[in-house]
Amino acid sequence: MFFQLTDDDLSFPNPALAEDDGLLAIGGDLSLERLLLAYSNGIFPWFSEGEPILWYSPHQRCVIYPDRIKISKSMKKIFKDEIFKITINKAFSEVIKKCASTFRAGQSGTWITNEMQEAYINLHKNGLAHSVEVWIGDKLVGGLYGLKINQVFCGESMFSEVSNASKAALIFLSKTNVNLIDCQVPNEHLMSLGAEMIERDTFMNALRDE
Repeated sequence: MFFQLTDDDLSFPNPALAEDDGLLAIGGDLSLERLLLAYSNGIFPWFSEGEPILWYSPHQRCVIYPDRIKISKSMKKIFKDEIFKITINKAFSEVIKKCASTFRAGQSGTWITNEMQEAYINLHKNGLAHSVEVWIGDKLVGGLYGLKINQVFCGESMFSEVSNASKAALIFLSKTNVNLIDCQVPNEHLMSLGAEMIERDTFMNALRDE
């Protein structure tokens, strides 16, 4: 079953009560306090323009363990040849806007609504959300953004305007001070990089590990 949230109560129901598809609750807002509480409990918002806010907590989580990430020979060469310049937190707003506007096969529109963008930019301004930027010269060609909860980076979205740019961002992230990268739900691209599925309890233990 899923639950109706109210604006005056930030609390969430037990994530174990989520529907089979991970839907846990509906409603509430995207305030800094509610988002931080959500991510700290393995919950994230995911909804489209015109829909109420939907909150998910999948029973199985798609994650990447940094020491198990798969780096192909071609990607190793890209790093060795310094094809890209990679930075952290240099262009958060630009990254989230490009994630929202990038065309994705099989999708119409974006779930990164203007409301979502404003909420995560606010998180970034308060030191809670972070971005990885991939550049060729002065042109931003790829990147990703998300929240860091203790030693877990909760990835939200990524984009790539040239081949391998988003891969480079993810590999670079895996070399920073994180024990786990949360990818939320699986796709072919993530699985090719070594993503795997873990149970909610395992994920929650990782979230609480400082």
